[in-house]
Amino acid sequence: MIDIKFLRENPEIVKQNIRNKFQDQKLPLVDEVIKLDKEKREATIKGDELRNKRNSLSDEIGNLMRNGKKDEAQKIKEEVKTINDELEKNEQKEDELAEEIKKRMMVIPQIMDKSVPIGKDDSENVEVQRFGEPKVPDYEIPHHADIIARFNGLDKESAGRTSGVGFYYLIGDVARLHEAMLAYARDYMINNGFTYAIPPFMIHGDIVNGVMSFEEMDAMMYKIEGEDLYLIGTSEHSMIGRFKGQIIKKEDLPICMTSYSPCFRKEIGSHGLEERGLYRVHQFEKEEMIVLCEPEDSMDWYNKMWKLTVDFFRSMDVPVRQLECCSGDLADLKVKSCDVEAWSPRQKKYFEVGSCSTLGDAQARRLGIRVKSDKGNYFLHTLNNTVVASPRGLIAVLENNYNEDGSVTIPKVLRPYMGGLDKIVPKQ
Repeated sequence: MIDIKFLRENPEIVKQNIRNKFQDQKLPLVDEVIKLDKEKREATIKGDELRNKRNSLSDEIGNLMRNGKKDEAQKIKEEVKTINDELEKNEQKEDELAEEIKKRMMVIPQIMDKSVPIGKDDSENVEVQRFGEPKVPDYEIPHHADIIARFNGLDKESAGRTSGVGFYYLIGDVARLHEAMLAYARDYMINNGFTYAIPPFMIHGDIVNGVMSFEEMDAMMYKIEGEDLYLIGTSEHSMIGRFKGQIIKKEDLPICMTSYSPCFRKEIGSHGLEERGLYRVHQFEKEEMIVLCEPEDSMDWYNKMWKLTVDFFRSMDVPVRQLECCSGDLADLKVKSCDVEAWSPRQKKYFEVGSCSTLGDAQARRLGIRVKSDKGNYFLHTLNNTVVASPRGLIAVLENNYNEDGSVTIPKVLRPYMGGLDKIVPKQ
């Protein structure tokens, strides 16, 4: 949610930002907000005038009563009653106007950074740079579901009976490798100065509205029936929500945290679920990072954060690239975003394993998270980034460390979490 003062003073900038995101249907909202805002400010002025008049008349009533002029005082009391009735109607109008303004402001997109490439959808995202040499061995790399099947490591059939399509059992060495990656990610982030947390896995609706757009919520979130609770789609939501309504001391910034959680997503829309493998599923686990910082520091943190993910995957011998998200692929609350994609030697192309975003003051404004300083309070900036989401990270490690004999070499950094194993060998 952008600053209404900025919208009031720069309507054409806001409109052009909407056009750049190819959301022309939202253009009328800008003029509607300006009109409603004008009406609300006029109602506020009228309310102040009515209160001042009422206060003045109340003083006059006191003087008349002290001088024994009860009849005159009674007439003024009736006038005060009329003012109170008018004030009540005016306050109701102010509340209604404020709600209408908020409804529109919540769907007007955040102003993007000038460096964001203009494009309609993810097909126009821009590769920025690559890290590590993408290799294709001279032997066939099977589909990851087939690799895992040779280790007796995946049971989607039973998961279909217990939970339905989009769920899975990981078993044995594969399950252990999955958890080894998450444990390594935890320690990796702690060693990089982030404070570790395990957050709530369910959040209230006001937190959901504070951290994401309505379109994202409808496409992602599972709601608990009969409760004001949603299963989290990423721990960023509950981690940022932790600071709702808080005033943070300037000297306590930046706040850098890393968190583990299971994640739950509907995964509806054009992509759908992957019936056979583990690339797109309803449930997965993730190590996340968030930063709350001074506005002027957010772009530096953005660059630090995505590089942490790059280095994490490179430490496991996985080539990756950074892909800049174009305007049409940018969620409404985001100022700038990029994906980290891992190399798939089977498909001979990259696939997404993480996403880094700076949201400016959008989440802080929605949730009321401010910085306390000598010059007054102001909204801070929030950022989030995936360290690793598994099983996607698991797929990348399996494919890039797959051997011709069907075994998988364990990256050195994961061996302490695998009981010292240097490879896992097929069961069949």
